[in-house]
Amino acid sequence: MAERAEEQHFGEGEPFTIGLEEELFLVDPRDGHLVNTGAELIEQIGELPRGEIKNELHRSQIELITGVCTTAHEAVAELCELRRAVLATGAGVVACGTHPTAVEGDSQFTEKRRYERIHELLGDAGATPVCALHIHVGMPDADTAIRVFNGLRCHLPLLEALSANSPYRHGRDTGLASARQLTLRSWPRAGVPRAMADMDDFLRSTARLTKVAEVPDYTFHWWKLRPHPRIGTVEIRALDTQLSPRHTAALAAAVQSLALHEARREPDEGPPAEILDEASFRASREGVEATLPDNDDRLRPVADLLEEMIARVRDCARELRCEEQLDDLSALLADGGGAGVQRRACRGCDGQGIDGVLEALVARAEPVGEGYGSTDPMLSAG
Repeated sequence: MAERAEEQHFGEGEPFTIGLEEELFLVDPRDGHLVNTGAELIEQIGELPRGEIKNELHRSQIELITGVCTTAHEAVAELCELRRAVLATGAGVVACGTHPTAVEGDSQFTEKRRYERIHELLGDAGATPVCALHIHVGMPDADTAIRVFNGLRCHLPLLEALSANSPYRHGRDTGLASARQLTLRSWPRAGVPRAMADMDDFLRSTARLTKVAEVPDYTFHWWKLRPHPRIGTVEIRALDTQLSPRHTAALAAAVQSLALHEARREPDEGPPAEILDEASFRASREGVEATLPDNDDRLRPVADLLEEMIARVRDCARELRCEEQLDDLSALLADGGGAGVQRRACRGCDGQGIDGVLEALVARAEPVGEGYGSTDPMLSAG
């Protein structure tokens, strides 16, 4: 049975607006180790003038949620305000896809029926917490949502390569740029769904999968990308939480610009699922150093594909007033992405190794700079 018509909210706001959700690890600011204090922290913060801070699957995580924003810059500035509200309590946070040193058992599941059900479904596969950056783009109607959803599928590997920010997990270098992606491969309904013919196709497909999976609704489909009829957006869920507000804004600008670009161009079939999955793994393994297949299945450097993508969507970025942030993708690439920054920090930690990385990751003070009222301690450390 398809979702009820009243649960589709496309076109109720300005099209191609943007909203961000940033998941963070809560840590002891003295040593960077996980603390299971999410509920207590949220209660301590109380009401906020804008945006939300919510619990996540694990008590050692929180999620910062912006309101509906016009530009990537506005959305990231709001995330920074929410981050400051967290830091003002004396809490520490770590912003990356996996906590570098936590082991299974360090993090406790949140006592909430939805999360208890996820724990039941996943078992030990959900024992390692992961943190993601989710990007929502508002859609004017259901047909455009499906067109954008189908079009964005082929861009996921490039976006995943650029966002890779979790080389360390369980106290060691995993050999991957995004260990978060490795972790999520053990989850059901966590890959890239097939292209959809129209919204009815999506609703029928998700209703059928929901029934077979014995889950309440499509929000238990943890796909890397999905239309989200209930809030009228297309949502990308494939990206690691970023070290730097500048990196976050660059990725947000890319997704917002690509969404507008895909809404306006003639659709094509895109790569088959097996090629897309392989490209995604290559992206998570090597990050910005990856070679990824182009439309002709030629393996090409991320740098080349990024240059072409920026040129392709520049007019859309200019229209959306995020051209400056889009151009910061080049700076992200030069930084080596989050994984590169973390590994450089590890090499420069005077023998402390991964403990030094953890110390460098901890947000301790009021950030300044980068145009968001927020800095990135890792960039200065790298």
